[in-house]
This record gives sequence, structure tokens and C-alpha cells, in this order.
Amino acid sequence: MSPALAYGSWPSPISAADLTRSAVGLAPGLVVDGVRFWTEGHPEQGGRIGLWRQGPGEEPVELTPEAYVRTAVQEYGGGAWTANGGLVAYSSWPDGAVRVTEAGATRTIAAGEPYRYAALELHPDRRLLLAVREDHSVHGAEAVTTIVSLDLDTDNADGGTVLVSGSDFYAHPRLSADGRLAWCEWDHPNMPWDSTRVVVAPLSAPSERTVVAGGSEVSALYPAWSPDGGLLLLSDASGYWNFLRWDAERGVRELCPTPHDFCGPLWVLTPAPYSVIDAGRIGCTWLDAGLSRLGVLEFDPADAGPGRLAEVPTEAVTADLTGTGDHTLAVLGYADRPAELVDLHWTDGTVHTVRRASGVDLPRELVSRARPFTWEGPQGPVHAWFYPPANGDLTGLPGELPPVQVWSHGGPTAFSGPDFAVSVQFWTTRGIGILDVNYGGSTGYGRAYRDRLRGNWGVVDVRDCVDGVRALAAAGLADPARLSIRGGSAGGYTTLAALTSSDVFAAGISLYGIGDLEMLATDTHKFESRYLDGMVAPYPDGREIYRERSPIHHLDRLACPMLILQGADDKVVPLNQAVAMADAVRAKGLPVELVVFDGEGHGFRRAQNIVATAEHALAFLGRVHGFTPAAATGGLS
Repeated sequence: MSPALAYGSWPSPISAADLTRSAVGLAPGLVVDGVRFWTEGHPEQGGRIGLWRQGPGEEPVELTPEAYVRTAVQEYGGGAWTANGGLVAYSSWPDGAVRVTEAGATRTIAAGEPYRYAALELHPDRRLLLAVREDHSVHGAEAVTTIVSLDLDTDNADGGTVLVSGSDFYAHPRLSADGRLAWCEWDHPNMPWDSTRVVVAPLSAPSERTVVAGGSEVSALYPAWSPDGGLLLLSDASGYWNFLRWDAERGVRELCPTPHDFCGPLWVLTPAPYSVIDAGRIGCTWLDAGLSRLGVLEFDPADAGPGRLAEVPTEAVTADLTGTGDHTLAVLGYADRPAELVDLHWTDGTVHTVRRASGVDLPRELVSRARPFTWEGPQGPVHAWFYPPANGDLTGLPGELPPVQVWSHGGPTAFSGPDFAVSVQFWTTRGIGILDVNYGGSTGYGRAYRDRLRGNWGVVDVRDCVDGVRALAAAGLADPARLSIRGGSAGGYTTLAALTSSDVFAAGISLYGIGDLEMLATDTHKFESRYLDGMVAPYPDGREIYRERSPIHHLDRLACPMLILQGADDKVVPLNQAVAMADAVRAKGLPVELVVFDGEGHGFRRAQNIVATAEHALAFLGRVHGFTPAAATGGLS
């Protein structure tokens, strides 16, 4: 007979400290002339990100032991480093300076504030570095975004030479061998997943521009030059982010029309999420029913016919990659073990592990693997991942159903994948299930699914989270009396909105969540300053809609305890929103706990705060749901 213990009180080998112990934040890297370059983020170092190098037959070496490789362009950053021709360039945080390492020596080629730099691309043969630059020199005014070139041999005291200006936003400047500049641009009130343009112009005359893709209601992203001079990019004109190829003679052609997304939303300015192997092959990844596939898109550059997509077999369920050539450093996520940074050889499909994202090894019998969970909504199917409680042969008490947390991801234009996460297993090994909802508006299922949230934020996402957990309970997989909801940032807003518009949940946990949409619309950074025009309504014309959908104005409907966690230095969702929400809940006489972490911004990077968040949340749910958490048993290798 299997041992029975109350759900929530199962002894788990995972402690809160294990969430950051041996944890490494990994991102796709580059292989340049046989040398590997990648970054690692370390929570135990305050979230510091370092740049690493490994030559053939050598041990990995950190190139930036005294630096934090990060940029604050658009607040979310991305594209903070690059390598080419024996040189490495990176943006240093928090000063924002750009530094270049060449022949073993590091020098500053651009000071930081009032400028910030991202989307870096090195051209040693031309002695220049391309970048997207934000100019914050006018206090209180919106930052001015341009594309600039930085001279590798001067201090660029003027912030570099402005090549392209006039649009509100730019991304991914890319220079061809024959001197043609390509980039992506868009303007308020659009976000880059709404309407963008991919433009080409001579580097010598950037004003002589040609728009090659995109436009109204089309998101065209991630240009990259092919060795034969053609331009590759991704466009959702078909309803999915698919590959296009452009050249001056033939114009634009679809390379492989397919009902799958080959990229996600452009939140950060990281390089193109595919690898240009050669003139007729692209190494890529796409989402199929929420699962990542890896493959090579083969095509004839001179033929107008469609290419062929050849899948590369892998155990991965999520994949992120970039680069050029036959090797790429990809991050592969798995269903039952931590993600890995791997050296992937496109021609023969071999994979060599370079780095693991976590030192935590959880026995397979303790792992809760994501199960696809789908239900029918008013606009069609809605998708989620369900992680049932799992801890060997442990079961709940006779007749007992498990408590379940609904997780609403941030964004809200984002996607939650089914890959292994210690943060999920922390709960499932204790007997608490997780329903991770990709509500309408999420990416990965095409533009029509993504557009379900247009004008409906706070309605569709809330409905899908509520309906999803009701469907889970109706299937006998969750205790309807012990349901909670948790989310961060935009997911925190969904959490707060669900708690003030339904009676399904017994508790809520908001991490840097939005309680007042008006406050967000009038007090946030440039990149998202018009985001809500499309997600809610243009402001101030739609002020009544903002008030109606703001949880802070509907606390009379709130009837359950809350845990609110917030960074004191958050510029995306200011601290005053969390304080206002906690004060209002407290004034109503409901249990509320507000935890503020000094030195944290939008998202928690420091190890002690990640640990404290888990400890607060576990203790909070134990009090609400009536279970006593067991001490961690330890024993993880």
C-alpha cells in the first residue's frame, strides 16, 4: 500500500535554498571560429551576468569577472554582448558603458549615461560596432532611440554616429558584407508583435531606405543576412511567424509556409532566434502544440518554390538558439531534468553539453512532468500545462484532492513552456499541483490566439484562468476548496483581477503585480507606455475602462487572503502600486502580507530574495489551506 500523507505536507528533498543553489541563468551563445561564447547569470552574485569563453580543447574562462554584462535599453535589455573576429564587445551595468576586449586588453569605447546601448553587432574589418542607442539626456522626457555606429578606436564621446532615426523604436541592426544595413523599426502605439517594418538601406546613405516587409497589422522581425546577400527575416503576415527571404532582384518569398511560430515576442533585443548555416540552410526551432521542435530549413536561394523542413531528433521540449554556421550554442529544456547549454552540430545532429542550468538532480520518480491540459473557451481551445503532485509512491489522504495553484505568466504577451523547473518541483514534491495557463493572448499558437487579448486584458486572461481551474477540478484533479492563483508582473495583474472578479480562489499571490491600470498607463517606461492602448483602450479616452478593470477599485469583491511581493526599485510596476493594494486590503480587514525587497527591480535576481519568496509563499498557503509544510529532507545531489 502506498503511504498516505495530507497534500501540502509531503516531505520534499527540495528546500527553498535549492531554488538558487548551483543555479545558472543560461542564454543562447555564439560559436565564432571554433570558440564558444556564452553568458551565465548567478543568483548568488546578486544576479550578475558574466561572459564566458571556451576555445577548442580549453577549459571555460570568464572574460568579465569584474563586470555585470547587461543593458537597460527598453528596461528589459538584450543584445548586451557580441563576438567576432577575435574581438568581444559588451555593455556593462549599471554604468551602461560599452567595452571591447581585443588582444587580451579591455577598453571603454563609449561611456554610459545618458546613453544606453543594446543589440550590439561587431564589424572588426570596418572597425565599427553597430548598436541600438537610447538617449536619456533630457530629464523627464521620453528617451530617444536611434541606430548608431561606434568607432572601435575612439571613445565616442558624442555617443556614436547616428545612422537611423525618426521612429520610436529600433531593433537588430545588421550589416551585410557589401555594406547594406537592415533593421527593424516600429512606432507608438504599436508593440513589436503588433506592427513593425524591416528596412534595408546602404550604410553610406541610410536615408535611401526600402521597406522590405511588415506594415500595418504585420509583425516582421529579426533580419539576418545570408552569405549570398539575401535577407532572412520572420513575419506573421500568414498568421504565424514564418520565414521570408528578400533580395533586390526577386523581392520577398515565403520559405516554408507552416501553421507554426518560429519565434516568440520581441521583449528583449537578443540576436535572431535562428542560425544561418549557409546560403540554403537555416537552423531553427518552432512550436508545435506548445512543444519546441528543432530542425533545418533547406531551400534553394534561386528557386521560388517552398523549402523543406527536416526535424533534428531531440528530447528537448523547449529550445532557444541563435548564431551562424554549422555549430550553434542552444539552450535546450527538458521535461524531467534541468535545461542545458549545448553545442549543436546542424549537419550530423550531434549535441555536446557545455553547461547545465542547475546542479539539482531530482530522481525521476519524484519529477512531475507537464501534461497538456486544454478546454474549450468562447473563442476556441485554451491551453495550459498541468503538473500533478508527484513524490515517489506518496499519495494524499483517502478521499482527499490536492490543492492547486494557477500560474498566470507575465507579459501578458508571452508563453509558458513545459520544461523542468525546480521552482515547479518545489511545490509538486510537497503535494501541491500547478496549472500553468497560456491564456488567450499568449504567444506560440499564432496571431489569432495572440490577438484574443486585444482590448480584453483583464477579461480574457482572467476568464481563461478561472475556467481552466474549474475544468481541472471538474476532472477530479484539484480540490475546488483549495485553489490559489499566482502571477508576476502582468501575471500579477491577472491574479489580482481574478481575485476581485470571481470567487473561485481561496488565496492569491502577486509578485510585482499591477493593481491600478491608470497608474501603469501614466507611470511606466517608454517601451510599454502605449502597450495598454491595444490591450485595454487608448488613454485617457478609455479612462472608465481602466477604472473598471483595475483591481484596486473593486476591493469590495475581494474575499480571500493575499501575499504581495515587490521590489523597491521596480520601474516597470512602481512600489506605490503594491503599497496601495496592501493598504486597501488591510483596510477591509482581510489578511494581507506585503513583502518589499530592497535593491530589487522588476523581477527578483538576488538569491536571498528568491529563497525568501518561496518560504513566504509556502508558509502563506499552509496557513490558508490548512496544511503544515514538512521540513525539506535534503539529499539532493
